[in-house]
Amino acid sequence: MVRALLALLFLALTACGGGSNGSPTTPGPAANASVAVILGDSLTAGPGLRTQDAYPALLQERARAAGLPHRVVNAGVSGDTTADGLRRVDAALIANTRVLVVALGANDGLQGVPVDTVKQNLRQIIQRARTQNISVLLCGMDTLPNNGLDYAIRFHNIFPELAAEFNVPLMPFLLQNVFGRSELNLPDGLHPNAAGMRVIAGEMWPFLEPLLRATSS
Repeated sequence: MVRALLALLFLALTACGGGSNGSPTTPGPAANASVAVILGDSLTAGPGLRTQDAYPALLQERARAAGLPHRVVNAGVSGDTTADGLRRVDAALIANTRVLVVALGANDGLQGVPVDTVKQNLRQIIQRARTQNISVLLCGMDTLPNNGLDYAIRFHNIFPELAAEFNVPLMPFLLQNVFGRSELNLPDGLHPNAAGMRVIAGEMWPFLEPLLRATSS
C-alpha cells in the first residue's frame, strides 16, 4: 500500500513531461529485422539523457546479447497521453513490427482523464496491434488520488483488467524499484537517470524476452 501511494505521487510529477528526446530509434540490427516498438511518454523518451541511456536502447543491448534479432524502437514522446498514443500508434507500428510495448497513462492520470476514456484508448491501441498479429506487453501505471480515491483505484485497475481481457502480459509497474530512490533519478526528482533506466530495463526484460523469442523467426 505504501509503495502504491508513493507511486501515485511520483507518477503525477513524471507525467508533467520535461524535455523530449522525440522518437529516436536505438542502433540495432539490419533494417529488415523484426521490430519491437515501445510506445510511451517521457519515462520512455528519457529527457535529459543520451539516446543510448534510455531503457529502450538498453533493451536493445539485452536483445543483442541474447542473440535475438529484433530492432528496438523508442517511440516515447514527453507529455503524451493515451489519446496521443492512439493517434500515432499506426505510424509507430512500422514495417516488420512484431512486438508493441505500451507504456502510457501517467499524463492521463495527472489530467484526470475519465477512466473509461483511458481504458478505451489503451484498448484501441492493443486492438490495432492485435489486428496486425503484433504481440503486446502492457505496462501498469498509477495516479494521485487528486480526483478521489475511487478514481485512483479504478485507474490502477485499468491495466490488469486490459491484460486479462486481451490475455497479454502485464508489467505491473513501470518504475518498479526506481520510484522514490534519489540515486536512480535525475536532479529534477521526476525522471529516471541512466542508472534508473538500467533498472527499468532489467525489470522489463523478463516480460519482454519471451515475446521477442516467440517472434524471432
